[in-house]
Amino acid sequence: MNKKTFLKGAAILGVAGIIVQVMGAIFRIPLANIIGDDGMGYYQTVYPIYIFLLVFSTNGAPAAISKMTSERIAVGKAYEAHRVFRLSFLFMGAFGIVTSCIFFFGAEKIIALMGAHEKSYYAMIAIAPALLLISIMSVYRGYFQGMQDMSPTASSQLIEQAVRVGTGLVLAFVLLPMGIEYAAAGATLGTAIGPIAGIVVLMIIYAIKREKIHGAFERTARTVNGKEKEGAGSIIKTLAAIAIPITVGVSISPIMNLADVFLVFRRLQAAGFDRDDANALFGQLTGMAGPIINIPMALALSMALSMVPAIAAAKSSKDTEFLNINVRLGLRTAMIIGIPCCFGLAILAKPIMRLLYPLQMESAVNAAGCLAILSIGVIFLCVAQTMAGVLQGFGKLGIAVLSLAIGVAVKCAATWYLAGIPKLNIEGAAIGSVLGFVTVAAVSFVAVQRITRIRFNFTLSVVKPLIAGIIMGVLVFASYKGISFAISDRLATVVSICIGAAAYGVTLLKIKAIVESEIVMLPKGAKLVLLLKKLRLI
Repeated sequence: MNKKTFLKGAAILGVAGIIVQVMGAIFRIPLANIIGDDGMGYYQTVYPIYIFLLVFSTNGAPAAISKMTSERIAVGKAYEAHRVFRLSFLFMGAFGIVTSCIFFFGAEKIIALMGAHEKSYYAMIAIAPALLLISIMSVYRGYFQGMQDMSPTASSQLIEQAVRVGTGLVLAFVLLPMGIEYAAAGATLGTAIGPIAGIVVLMIIYAIKREKIHGAFERTARTVNGKEKEGAGSIIKTLAAIAIPITVGVSISPIMNLADVFLVFRRLQAAGFDRDDANALFGQLTGMAGPIINIPMALALSMALSMVPAIAAAKSSKDTEFLNINVRLGLRTAMIIGIPCCFGLAILAKPIMRLLYPLQMESAVNAAGCLAILSIGVIFLCVAQTMAGVLQGFGKLGIAVLSLAIGVAVKCAATWYLAGIPKLNIEGAAIGSVLGFVTVAAVSFVAVQRITRIRFNFTLSVVKPLIAGIIMGVLVFASYKGISFAISDRLATVVSICIGAAAYGVTLLKIKAIVESEIVMLPKGAKLVLLLKKLRLI
C-alpha cells in the first residue's frame, strides 16, 4: 500500500474548504447587508434543510464511495472499484431526482410543517434543482477521494462556489426591487447554477486521467472471474448502507441547524416574539453568526473526510501501526484547529460582527452574543467531526450515528427550554447547540478509545495547543484594546487577528506541538520546512 496519512488530503481539502467558506462568507455578508436579517431569515429557513440533504451528496456519498473504492484498491481490485464508480451514478441519480421533486412540489407543506414564514416559499422551490446536480457531482468526487486524490474535489468545489456566489449575488440584486422574498430566492437559485460548473470541471479531470484509470482496472479485470465479481445490487446496497450513516455522522452542525429550524420559531413565539421578529432573530443566529463558525467546521470536516479512506485502507491492509498514527494525529489536528478559532472568535465577537456587517450594524451587534457562545462549541465540533471520521473509517457507522443522536437529543431539549426564556431567546438556541457539540464529542471520543484501544498523548494533543491558544488570546485582547483607540475599529480587528494567528503558529512550533516530520507531510511541506528553518522557527 502507498502509505499516506490523511494530512496531505486533509490539507488540500482544508485549503479548498477555507476558500469555499470565505467565498460563502463573501456571498452571505453582502447578501445580509442587502436584504437584512428579514431576508436572511427567509434564506436560512430553506438553507439548513438543503444543507442536510446536500451533506449526503457532498460528504456522505463521496465518503462512502471513497471508502469502498480505497478498500478495493488496497487489495488489488481496481476493476471492482471502478464498478462502484459506475453503479453509484444510478443510485445518486435516483436520490437526486426524488429529493428535488420533494423540495419543488412539497415546498408549501414543508414550510407549514416548520411553522416558518410563508415568504420562504420562493427560496424553497428555487433551490430544488441543485439537489440533482450535486448528487451527480458527488460520484466523481468520491471516486477520486477513494484513490486518495483530493485535488479534483478541491478544484470542483472552488469553481462551483465561485459560480454560485457570483450568480447568487447578481440574481439577488436584480430581483430585489420585486421584494425581499424574491431576492432571497435569487440568492438560492445561484446554488443550482454553481454545480453545473463543478460537474464540467470533474468531467474534464476524469477525461484527462481516463487512460491511467482504465489501464489500472483493465489489468485487474483479467484476474476477476464471474464468481468473484460483486453483484450490482450488492454494491448499491452497500453504498446506501455506508452513505446514510456517514451522512448522519458528518452532519453534526447541519443537523443541529435543522433542529433549530423546527424548534426556534415556535419557542421564540412562545417567548412573546411575533413571527417577523422571530424570523429576524433566526436570521441573526443562522445567517450572520453561523457562517463564521462554518470556517473551522470546514477544516474539521475536510480532515474527517480525508481520514475515512486513509483509515479504511490501513485497516484493509492490516497496517495497525500506520492506522494508529492517523488516529492520534487526527485528535491533535482537531485541537490545533479548534482552540485558536474558539479563543479568537470569543474575544473579538463584536468587532468581527461589526467588521463583516457594516450595513446592518444593529443586527450585527445583536448577533455577536450568538457568535461568542457558538465559538465555545468550535473545539468540541472539531473533535466530534474527527472522531466521526475515525469511526467511519473503522466501519463503526452505527456508533457514529448513535453519538450524534444523543447529542441532538441534548441539543433539542436545551433549545426547547432555553429559547423559550425571553431574556435568552435566540442565544438559548446557541447554548443548546454548544451543549449538543459537547455531547457528541464526548460520546464519540469514548467510543473511539474503546474500539481502537489507542492511548493518546494528552500533553501533546491538548495541553500544548491550549497553551498556544491562551498566549494567542492574551495577545489578541491586548492588541485590540491597545490599538483600537488610535486606528479604526475595523483595521484594529484585522491587525489583531493577524497578530493572533502569527503568535499561535510560532508558539506551536516553539513548544513542539507540531514537528518537522509532520510539516513535511503537507503539500509543499519540504519547502515549508526550509522556510521555517531559515526563520529559525524549527
